[in-house]
Amino acid sequence: MDTKCVDATTIRSATAVADARDTTRAFLEALRQPTVNSETADTAVLVVSELVTNALRHDGGTYTLRPTAHPDTIEVAVDDPSSQAPRMRTPDLTTAPEASAGPWSTASPAPPQRPAGRPAARP
Repeated sequence: MDTKCVDATTIRSATAVADARDTTRAFLEALRQPTVNSETADTAVLVVSELVTNALRHDGGTYTLRPTAHPDTIEVAVDDPSSQAPRMRTPDLTTAPEASAGPWSTASPAPPQRPAGRPAARP
């Protein structure tokens, strides 16, 4: 199989992120080789959603989506016209979710409770 690639340049709109997800899913579904299972496709769509959101949030104007299928891998790239290079940041997982910009938490959920007055089911 040869490498297959699609370039999709988009101007910021209310549907830009959804359009990028749709473009990616359509690209992956059209592939004959390599075939892409649904879990891999979902992961690629999620990555595209995050990359496009970041491109629009930090540059604000346009982005170019470049999904590429190589013989044994799928590559996803999102370019924006910003001259500023992305920078790595260490996530702060110690901040309470309500005080941070994101919905992250390191706390485990409470175990489910049995209603009071009801005996436990027997195996």
